[in-house]
Amino acid sequence: MSTDWREFVPGERVVVRRRRPDEPGAGEPRLTDVLGEVLRCDDDGLTVRTRAGVVDVPAADVFLAKRVPPPPPRRDRR
Repeated sequence: MSTDWREFVPGERVVVRRRRPDEPGAGEPRLTDVLGEVLRCDDDGLTVRTRAGVVDVPAADVFLAKRVPPPPPRRDRR
């Protein structure tokens, strides 16, 4: 179920399906997902902190978005 992403607040964990900022090559998807914590959300778009870094998603590129539960606890390495 998609949510109105404009209702997100900083600190929430979300996944945003967005249009790719570049032109995909043959056979590549036109959409990509951004998973992480909301840092900023306004009418211009949102900023999400992911494991790989901070991602800005312009409002025009948001395709779907929803809140997601916290990540599972990390397992100890043995």
